[in-house]
Amino acid sequence: MTQSLKINPIGVVVGGRTEATDDHWNETAIIRLNSDFPPEVVQGLEEFSHLVVVRHFSKASPDDVALHARSPRDNPDWPATGTFVHRNHRRPNQLAQSFPRLLKVDGLDLHVRDLDAVEGTPVYDLSPYFREMGPRGELRQPDWPGEMLKDYWAD
Repeated sequence: MTQSLKINPIGVVVGGRTEATDDHWNETAIIRLNSDFPPEVVQGLEEFSHLVVVRHFSKASPDDVALHARSPRDNPDWPATGTFVHRNHRRPNQLAQSFPRLLKVDGLDLHVRDLDAVEGTPVYDLSPYFREMGPRGELRQPDWPGEMLKDYWAD
């Protein structure tokens, strides 16, 4: 039996981009944590360069979930792949992970760069990125993600 999970946002994205687009994510933004949290929840976080942020594609429509194989970005040059091969909003729970650079901690405001989320995005969890918990071994992927994302972080 599967169990539902009800979670509440721990914060929200302030500033940065206001509209989602496919590429050129390079803005700075703030992850503003809920004001009812004590300041100790971020104690020591400034010692880390990157975060793992779990967020919601809140501007996406729940009707835009795609439970089938399709070509990434509808480009017929790339192979049709299933829902869980894509990293976009067309997922059942419309959740995503981002790995922004932490610039500074100012109270409960986390100043970040390269957060691929728009202003107003609910943040459901975050933690520092630990190199030791990243992938082990050699990474493998087909060519199409590199082709598709060549300008993802471009200025």
